[in-house]
Amino acid sequence: MKKVEIYTDGACSGNPGKGGFASILIYKGVEKIISGSELSTTNNRMELIAVINALKALKEPCEVDLYSDSAYVINAINENWLNDWKNNNWKNSNKKTVKNIELWQDLDELINIHKVNFIKVKGHSDNEYNNRCDKIAVNEYLKLEN
Repeated sequence: MKKVEIYTDGACSGNPGKGGFASILIYKGVEKIISGSELSTTNNRMELIAVINALKALKEPCEVDLYSDSAYVINAINENWLNDWKNNNWKNSNKKTVKNIELWQDLDELINIHKVNFIKVKGHSDNEYNNRCDKIAVNEYLKLEN
């Protein structure tokens, strides 16, 4: 199984507001950047969309180390929130439908294809790839303002 590193980030101007996302995929030293924007979105949606688009870009099942500064994304996986939501018919602990349900369902399908290790990184610190993703994501929503 091919081993890939992925760094992701989402950014928003206002929450909700204009948003951007970015992912950097690294395989054998080669980088691929995926990015985009939405006119009316939230930071959490952009974080999720960055992860989903990166995993969708993989052409075959891969072993992935996925780095994100999003506690929302990382905790949902590593603390088993996603499995709890599925087992509770996509309801959270307050018995309300999970926010961004369609994105979580997409992500759930993708992590059943790939072996993904979700790793939390500190945002806006010294992680070169996280900082690059942040800059690209911000530039994506700034394009919408011009």
